[in-house]
Amino acid sequence: MKIEWDKLGFELLPTKSNIRFRYEDGRWNVGCLFNDYDIKLSIASNCLHYGQTCFEGLKAFCCRDNKVRVFRPQENARRLNSTARYLLMPEFPEDKFVDAVLTLVKDNLDYVPPYGTGGSLYIRPVMFGTTPQIGISPSNEYELIIFASPVGPYYKGGIKPVDAMIADGLDRAAPKGTGHIKVAGNYAASLYPTKCAKDNGCSVALFLDPKNHEYVEEFGTSNFIAITRDGVYATPDSGSVLPSIINKSLIQLAGDLDIPVEVRPIHKSELPEFAEVGGCGTAVVITPVGKIFYKNEVYDYGTAGMGPVLKKLYQTMVGLQYGEIPDDHHWMVDVDK
Repeated sequence: MKIEWDKLGFELLPTKSNIRFRYEDGRWNVGCLFNDYDIKLSIASNCLHYGQTCFEGLKAFCCRDNKVRVFRPQENARRLNSTARYLLMPEFPEDKFVDAVLTLVKDNLDYVPPYGTGGSLYIRPVMFGTTPQIGISPSNEYELIIFASPVGPYYKGGIKPVDAMIADGLDRAAPKGTGHIKVAGNYAASLYPTKCAKDNGCSVALFLDPKNHEYVEEFGTSNFIAITRDGVYATPDSGSVLPSIINKSLIQLAGDLDIPVEVRPIHKSELPEFAEVGGCGTAVVITPVGKIFYKNEVYDYGTAGMGPVLKKLYQTMVGLQYGEIPDDHHWMVDVDK
């Protein structure tokens, strides 16, 4: 299959294989590569009725030295298990997870976009309960499937800020619910608020805390980050926000660059005072936000592009992922060819 690398978007393009593991009788099997994208499930499977489904997202990159590397897979393994524990699903051994990701990427090296195209291989692990049942209880059997898709650069034609709308009166998670884990239902809950935002000319919804609707939480698909007027990197501290691996990494890079960091509650009254605002996540690293709409107010952060501090962090992160700058934190894991 000939891939036109310059035409790739962030869409599913099936690769040669995916890797699958099954949990039954209290243990995970050794796993196997499959060449098809179909699965067989009972119509009464737990995941279809009671939502025992979680997932992760990470990327592999072809670097400047032509080696392929995966960005921080151990962190995804840890977060997957954090979700699994809360959903009463079986944990998956971290080292086995990393080996599975590397095995998958190695078997699909022809689908890793070449260095210089701005693309990467997006990797999606998904775990779900498969026991047929009508009673509400955890599944006894599970599958973990890891598949991949080559994706192009998110910003084609240059970085363009998006507008956001605060989802007034709508929540993606309950105060003591599942906002802190990567359960599939959180994203289902964000679909309607996102549609409302798009119906009002905005690309993303921004959620406030679900208890009092006073504090900034996160966007529907990414963590909220901001730069204050005195150059501080600020991001919310909340028990109902998903811990982003990209945000965690940006915080570390900010420290390396002598950018002060504050992880703290951010009141909505602070929004007009920020110099730069963005969303951060695996798909794009940093998405700059041009405007935030809230009731009859508009907070304008500029629409020309990414602000200077977020741009510096973005360039540092992308440079590290593509092997253009030293990986001092040893975040990139080599894939043997």
